[in-house]
Amino acid sequence: MVITTNILYSAFTFLIVIGVLIFIHELGHFLLMKRLGVGVLTFSFGFGPKLIGRKVGETEYQICAVPFGGFVKPIGEDPKEEVKEEDRSRSFLAQPKWKRLAIVVAGPMFNLFLGVAIFFVVDPFTVSPTPPGPTPPVVAEVTPGYPAEAAGLKKGDTVLSVDDKPVTTWEELSKIIRVSGGREISLQVKRDGEVVKIRVTPIAIKEGDQSIYRIGIVGPRVYPTIGPKFELGNGFARTWLVIRVTILSLVKLFQGEIPAKDAVAGPLGIAQMAGQQARKGFLDVLYFIALLSVSLAFFNLFPIPILDGGHLLFLAVEALLGKPLSVKKMEIAQQIGLILIILLMLYAFYNDLLRIFSPGKWKF
Repeated sequence: MVITTNILYSAFTFLIVIGVLIFIHELGHFLLMKRLGVGVLTFSFGFGPKLIGRKVGETEYQICAVPFGGFVKPIGEDPKEEVKEEDRSRSFLAQPKWKRLAIVVAGPMFNLFLGVAIFFVVDPFTVSPTPPGPTPPVVAEVTPGYPAEAAGLKKGDTVLSVDDKPVTTWEELSKIIRVSGGREISLQVKRDGEVVKIRVTPIAIKEGDQSIYRIGIVGPRVYPTIGPKFELGNGFARTWLVIRVTILSLVKLFQGEIPAKDAVAGPLGIAQMAGQQARKGFLDVLYFIALLSVSLAFFNLFPIPILDGGHLLFLAVEALLGKPLSVKKMEIAQQIGLILIILLMLYAFYNDLLRIFSPGKWKF
């Protein structure tokens, strides 16, 4: 009974999280279309059979059966579509390239803005300011995919020593890790009143012309002043950090340093993580939404047909050739893109099942 309740709780939280991300993304496309004078026929949350819908003016707003996506259909998006003479000036393909580019980019940009907004609001409540003076060696955050996470370090751990040498400040701990040369180090950490010994091997991160060794932990931050301007800047900084970590993770994935099975999560994996965050509290759910929103924006800009990045690729080719690609070539490219996305989703779903049914791995 408890397991069933947890699964339902995770599923409910997952639908809310995905719903927010999809709605914000499609809202970006929709608002800019309206602002630039492009007619919109459909604003849909989800794919497949329509569950409910209502037409307001020329636009039908609908909710469909499959909630893993959504779309906005403008007038004249399909080259084969017949457009009434009075609507030609408001059709998508009749717009200049800069307008079409802006409309395509609007979706991912709204996801980025959502991440910035949530970090702006949530960060001051999730990380407490530290008093003036030396920064204590407390782990404020563990970066996913880095050695610290694999070794078992957790948020809130206080590092007491490195290789049996006491450390008292974050700066001291950071310096030891940076110059470790990639050798395994032994940490003694205080956790919930107990001392735990953890062994971890730093990895080299290229910074300019030199390599800096890191394990993927973030220390407490000192707020010299707390005000809206500083917090807004922190929202942008946090969003950029997520993008940097995402890029770094992709690089390490292609280099083989991070196994693909550990880097790719599908709907079941996201639902499991959403349920975990929901049980921690509302702020943790918001933070999770921000992370996913930034990641979704980044992924959507990949130059894969059917994604926003694919539309940008078509626009770039059109600009180079001086004319749009033929309808047949675009259809072939979109079919290839659809196959790639389906294969990725199947692989992610397969990984989810492996994790769920591996003993001691995931719990809903």
